[in-house]
Amino acid sequence: MAFTIAIDGPAASGKGTISREVARVFGCAHLDTGLLYRAVGLRMLEGEEPLEAARALMPADLEKDGLRTGAVGEAASKVAAIPEVRAALVDFQRAFARRDGGAVLDGRDIGTVICPEAEAKLFVIASPETRARRRFQEFVAAGEDVDYSRVLEDVRARDARDMGRADAPLRPAEDATEIDTTHLSIEEAVAAAIAAIEAAGGTRTA
Repeated sequence: MAFTIAIDGPAASGKGTISREVARVFGCAHLDTGLLYRAVGLRMLEGEEPLEAARALMPADLEKDGLRTGAVGEAASKVAAIPEVRAALVDFQRAFARRDGGAVLDGRDIGTVICPEAEAKLFVIASPETRARRRFQEFVAAGEDVDYSRVLEDVRARDARDMGRADAPLRPAEDATEIDTTHLSIEEAVAAAIAAIEAAGGTRTA
């Protein structure tokens, strides 16, 4: 039986971590839809036109090295603002969402555009400062030479792009449960997500 869990939120809010654990607990397949845009962004940085890259995207593109770098994240945000690119990736996401056994999709427009009929919808947020600190720590751990103030500036700029774009802007679905992870541990955030999904009819398998 298909049971779709849509988890949206801005960059570094914790939605990816929550989504992976939710998928494990509920026995669902997981799709980080941000990787689709990062893969398109990477192909753009390599010289392809964004729309051509989106139409030619292969599963192997989601396994490439370098998808989590700051430069690719910036490129992903830019290609995600192109309506034609978003449209090219919609069918892939919707087919994944209705697969047997259930699915968890995390992104920025899952509950509002990709899967408005999802059985469970979450919107994960955190303060810009908290999200910038998390992203800064990720970059440092990966060996990148970064400045916190620049990371914070980039987070705010990306929020402005994601929330201000005309096509599928970042916003919570009207029936989404909001989870603010600013002051929550990973365990507390995951517990809040699990409780919301169970309230929507989800059944644990783990």
